[in-house]
Amino acid sequence: MSGNDPAIRFAGFTEPWEQRKFGETFTFLGNNTLSRAELSMVEGACLDIHYGDVLIKYGEVLDAGGGRIPRIADDQKASSLSCPPLQDGDVVIADTAEDEAVGKCSELRNVEDKTIFSGLHTMPCRPIEAFAPGYLGFYINSDAFRTQLLPLMQGIKVISVSRSAIEDTDVCYPSLPEQKAIGSLFSDLDNLITLHQREPPY
Repeated sequence: MSGNDPAIRFAGFTEPWEQRKFGETFTFLGNNTLSRAELSMVEGACLDIHYGDVLIKYGEVLDAGGGRIPRIADDQKASSLSCPPLQDGDVVIADTAEDEAVGKCSELRNVEDKTIFSGLHTMPCRPIEAFAPGYLGFYINSDAFRTQLLPLMQGIKVISVSRSAIEDTDVCYPSLPEQKAIGSLFSDLDNLITLHQREPPY
């Protein structure tokens, strides 16, 4: 499929989209294997993204300033981790789940001066070039990308997807202005849905 194929264009835009392999678009980072029992919502200086939260709690874009990321309770243990801290724009993928939710991701934003690590059963990825805020989170969670993951999932009771399998998937993206428009559109839709969910029933 070429970048000129209309199947990978976003309605209303005329510029061709780039198409590259996931492994050419991202650098894979290391993660840690800290259990949920080693995390706390109040104690510890460093934050840790657990795969269970990616699957259930976090949306396509995770605001690191929202107070939703648990902490590593033991500061000494946190300081001894060999995996690198995350930064704005990194994508954290849950590589294990009990169903086809495996592969769900959250794009990290508003890291600022926080030290955040990618935790148990996660696959942290750093884009090689800059993307507009929100685009990658919404794209990787979209059906357009996730249909590629279905034949790559392995397991019965616990389903997983490997780094080597994801590396060979295709990532499609338009120019930066179009990425910004797409990210903004879906972010506004998410906010609208959240507002409606908070409205009291009649």
